[in-house]
Amino acid sequence: MRRVRYSVATSLDGFISPIDGSHDWIVMDCGFDFPGLMASFDTVLLGRRTFEMAARMGGGGAMPGMKAIVFSRTLDKNEHKDVRIVSDGAAATIRELKSQPGKDIWLFGGGNLFASLLAERLVDRIELAVMPVLLGGGVPFLSSPAPRAQLKLVSSNTLKKGVVSLVYEPIAAGAAT
Repeated sequence: MRRVRYSVATSLDGFISPIDGSHDWIVMDCGFDFPGLMASFDTVLLGRRTFEMAARMGGGGAMPGMKAIVFSRTLDKNEHKDVRIVSDGAAATIRELKSQPGKDIWLFGGGNLFASLLAERLVDRIELAVMPVLLGGGVPFLSSPAPRAQLKLVSSNTLKKGVVSLVYEPIAAGAAT
């Protein structure tokens, strides 16, 4: 079964993006295998705001070689032909995707979308690249309100430029730790 992986860069103070959407704060470290990460996905999930930010940066918000699914109640499906817009039934859509053959599914940014999928127990892995940067504000890693979730550390690695890579898996309610 395919996994939904929230794979995201975050500042040390817990923001995945500054208010202006810039990404110059992300530390590029040759020890991180970004091409390998990208090759492990064939589908990307985006919230509306993340999609609009990506669209402003070029490419229409889609990612080359990946099927893009945008969760939004306000975007017009007819105006965005390169992506699938889902306006309701997010949980059912994700369950269907997970049951289909293919590579893993990348939950790409969007603290609101992450919180809603976490509440539905649809996130299988949380992969953080913690940057040695303090942004002082912006888009939080996890939007409030959010469910409480127990996590199990799967791996950790500190890269040469101070980026800390952390991988967690949610622990099912009532499971022994």
